[in-house]
Amino acid sequence: MTDRAQPPLRAAIIPVTPLQQNCTLLWCTATNKGAFVDPGGDLAKLRAAAQQTGVEVEKILLTHGHIDHCGEAGTFAKELGLPIEGPHEADRFWISRLEDDGRNYGVAGKLFEPDRWLEDGDQVTVGDLVLDVLHCPGHTPGHVVFHHAPSKLAIVGDVLFQGSIGRTDFPMGNHQDLLDAITQKLWPLGGDTTFLPGHGQPSTFAHERASNPFVGDRVLAR
Repeated sequence: MTDRAQPPLRAAIIPVTPLQQNCTLLWCTATNKGAFVDPGGDLAKLRAAAQQTGVEVEKILLTHGHIDHCGEAGTFAKELGLPIEGPHEADRFWISRLEDDGRNYGVAGKLFEPDRWLEDGDQVTVGDLVLDVLHCPGHTPGHVVFHHAPSKLAIVGDVLFQGSIGRTDFPMGNHQDLLDAITQKLWPLGGDTTFLPGHGQPSTFAHERASNPFVGDRVLAR
């Protein structure tokens, strides 16, 4: 009897900030190199997670520019000497507001400039892993999703949740853009794709198509 092969990608969710945002530490099992996705705050907790897993963190990836997702990303990147990749440049508006939003939400926020803005169709690497970038506006204009096809895994930020979808009542939000992003960009990735949302529990696209009260197939067919 042989051991099951090690999966190419592993991921751990670390909720951060008073808004309980799901920061994800993902890593390549072949190289032990990893990335933090949306390290919005609670940096001591994130440092401890990296130490506990023994992962060599090589970059920071960002889905969008809201304070709970990236408020302390610039501080963390500077401290660890890491590059920041993402989001799409349309979220420059939100990143420029981080210090003001931080004061309003009681979350540390510091302005930063990503080392690389991302476009739809781009790819990012983590160790030997290659993740596809999907531009999914609506919650914010520059929101991106990271998809690792071999693992059937997507990190979707605040586009889609278990039983819900992202808010679109913030400045530059657009409800129809969000619905289009979910149905035209996420659903084609396959129902058996597991997604890690920015808040709450993971789910699958098939489950949401069957039951989500906002973007389920029956709801959208009306």
